[in-house]
Amino acid sequence: MSVERIEVESDPPVRGVLHPVGSPRADGLVLTHGAGGNSEGPLLVAVAEAFVSRGIAVLRCDLPFRQARARGAPSPAGAARDREGLRAALRVLAEHAGGRLFLGGHSYGGRQASILLAAEPALASALLLQSYPLHPPGRPRNLRIAHLPDLRVPTLFVSGATDPFGTPEELARARELIPGPTALLEVKGGHDLGWGKKRGDVALPLRIAEAFLELAGRG
Repeated sequence: MSVERIEVESDPPVRGVLHPVGSPRADGLVLTHGAGGNSEGPLLVAVAEAFVSRGIAVLRCDLPFRQARARGAPSPAGAARDREGLRAALRVLAEHAGGRLFLGGHSYGGRQASILLAAEPALASALLLQSYPLHPPGRPRNLRIAHLPDLRVPTLFVSGATDPFGTPEELARARELIPGPTALLEVKGGHDLGWGKKRGDVALPLRIAEAFLELAGRG
């Protein structure tokens, strides 16, 4: 199935790549990137393809901050707009996938997705958090957990065993704050899940898709 480049002039705009599956009633996943990347990251592409192999349409999208500039980290002042970008992406995907909608992202993108669904759980049926940035490296007391008690959708955390943004033990404590069902897929590697400068564990993308769909009720 060929992919389709998406550029929708909404406010905020939606830019990305649609991976269709050929069924208008398929479930769909909006998948986005971290603070230093974009929607073309090798792991993001591989995870999208893994979901497609399981019959899930995927929209890999660039957050508004990345659409505004090719490089550089997001500004805290722009976080709300980035969340609105995810909301807009879900609306766009709903035009191509008439089933359940899922939302996910790597690091910063996942954090914004989790904040959005904590506030508005009806927007998506489940949440994928790859390398959730629980705290800044070296500052374990600066926890990003204020919204977690409001997170009620099924949530899969995928985290590297040596991730400086949060250890598996720290994530276990954070998950206890979440009233919705959660699971943790722990993998080798750090914040990049072993997919930094070269392709890592080739089986990981499918493991992510299968663990997520099992949690979401389609195992």
